[in-house]
Amino acid sequence: MNTLILTQRKARNIALLLILVALFLMGFLTSCKDDDGPLTPSARELAFEKLSGDWDLGNGAGRIEVDGTDVSANYPGFTLSFTDGGYTTTNGADLFNASGTWQWTDEDAKMLSLDDGKEVTITLLNENRFTFTFTHAGGSSANGINTSNGIEGSYTISVVK
Repeated sequence: MNTLILTQRKARNIALLLILVALFLMGFLTSCKDDDGPLTPSARELAFEKLSGDWDLGNGAGRIEVDGTDVSANYPGFTLSFTDGGYTTTNGADLFNASGTWQWTDEDAKMLSLDDGKEVTITLLNENRFTFTFTHAGGSSANGINTSNGIEGSYTISVVK
């Protein structure tokens, strides 16, 4: 009789141990599941959503300034368009190439670099306004061709969608 009780206790202990191991394995395997949900977009991704598309001076809503002086009249019909890694401009005169490439230079998406070496600082970027600054040496276009209309100075450009 004692042997039967010991065998039943051993069987019950083994069953209990197997149940605990099974529960542990289930808990371990379900905790490895990727349930973080969708990844949060980076600052660069969020900024590019706003940056992409076509920008212009918007019939006076935007402006081009050099050292605080409005020079928008020197750039009639100015437009600027951004794609992922590329840009195009219209009537950018000596300030921009007609087309080129760009890349972010910081993780916060506050600065970008153009293929002509221009470092651009973003001061405002939302769904309908983009304001940025850069320094221009003047005297030549972005593609290196000498011009007479290059104005040296610190530029602030504000464009709208």
